Amino acid sequence: MNAMSHKGYTARIEYDSEDRIFVGRIAGIRDIVSFHGTSVTALEKAFREAVDDYLAACEKLGQSPNKAASGKLMLRVPPEVHSAALVAAQVSGQSLNQWATKVLLEAAS
Repeated sequence: MNAMSHKGYTARIEYDSEDRIFVGRIAGIRDIVSFHGTSVTALEKAFREAVDDYLAACEKLGQSPNKAASGKLMLRVPPEVHSAALVAAQVSGQSLNQWATKVLLEAAS
C-alpha cells in the first residue's frame, strides 16, 4: 500500500495514469478529504495542506475532526477462530486483547 502520514492522519495514494497525477484520500475518517499532485513533492505538500485545512475547517465550524479510530473494536468471528485466538493468547501469557493488539499491529505494518 502506498501511504503517507501527517498529524495522525494517513492517506492512501494512487496514480492516475490518464491524468498523470498522484491522487490521495485520507483513510479511516467519515469525511471525504482528497488531494492531488503532479510529483511526490507536490503531493506531500498538498496532503499536509489538506490535513491542515480540514482541521482548520472543523475548528471554524465548532466540530470535532474525525479520528481514524476510537480504540474500541468489536469483531464477529467463527467460534473456532475465537477459540484458537484465545488459546494462542493464553499460551503466549497474554490477555486476548493484548494478543489481538500485537497480531493486528503486525498485520497492519
